[in-house]
Amino acid sequence: MRLATLLLGCLLALSPVIARADDSGPLGIGLEGFAYPYPVRFLDLSRDNERQRLAYMDVVPNGSPNGRTVLLLHGRNFPSSYWEPVIGALANAGYRVVVPDQLGFGKSSKPVGPFSFDVMAADTVALLDSLNLPRVDVVAHSMGGMLAVRLARNAADRVNSLVLEAPIGLEDYRFTVPPVSDDTLLRIERDVTADVYRRQLMTNYALSIPSASIEPFVSIRERVKGSGEYPRWLRSFINSYQIIWGQPVVHEIPLIRIPTLFVMGGNDHNAPGKAFAPEKLRAGMGDNAGHAKALAARMPDGRAVVFDGIGHLVHMEATDRFNATTLDFLNGH
Repeated sequence: MRLATLLLGCLLALSPVIARADDSGPLGIGLEGFAYPYPVRFLDLSRDNERQRLAYMDVVPNGSPNGRTVLLLHGRNFPSSYWEPVIGALANAGYRVVVPDQLGFGKSSKPVGPFSFDVMAADTVALLDSLNLPRVDVVAHSMGGMLAVRLARNAADRVNSLVLEAPIGLEDYRFTVPPVSDDTLLRIERDVTADVYRRQLMTNYALSIPSASIEPFVSIRERVKGSGEYPRWLRSFINSYQIIWGQPVVHEIPLIRIPTLFVMGGNDHNAPGKAFAPEKLRAGMGDNAGHAKALAARMPDGRAVVFDGIGHLVHMEATDRFNATTLDFLNGH
């Protein structure tokens, strides 16, 4: 009995180490084994003649609900779990918060066929229908901003207002970046190591936070390489680049009539595909804050705010200020 007690004590003492070891092990491409901050549910959809599952979190308000729902749309390099500090602020303010992983990302299925912002917008509407949500406010980051624009154009009656956090797609990348083949993208992405990816995020996104803050994203990327389905994940990931390049939304932004707020990082000059552009054109790419101001001025009800000294991950780099700015805008509409 004494020996058993000693063994149990040793195991308990070692459990944090064991947990850390597990955290570095392989992940399924649906991020099985990676915890999200709230329970995850699934909506059955169809894509590429296959059954697909769209993952989402549905967070109820804390305290007195205000009767409104905010839909959060993630960026290309991030699972929807990175919205955690925003979810908490919105829920505490009385909002219901719905947070999907689009097909191809996070805990959702990974289709291998071509992507389309129109189809992604239709999937999002299907999610709203399944939850009996006739109208929502939308807060979208990076690539999610491109999806939000298409959602607002295709289903204008479903969107009350837009907050676009450091959206990409504020310029037409086809004008500066030549087409890049899937084979080339697969070769490049397959060779990306943890160190390379970490540098990409810190440098391309001009982040003002310590590199330790982005380790969960670096870890996910490395750990899915241990999955037998990694080639499927990789194919799905490069397909998302092709829609960013080939399905611009910038020409539609001035046509959006609902209240729209751009929240930009002053240091954010991220421009997908910049590395493929001719050198003489690269310097003119990625004036994101400038583009946001110019586009907002052309909209019936648009405005832009710029956070100086902040990069592409505004809600992680300036969390309190981002939440306060977003809530002030939402509460005013």
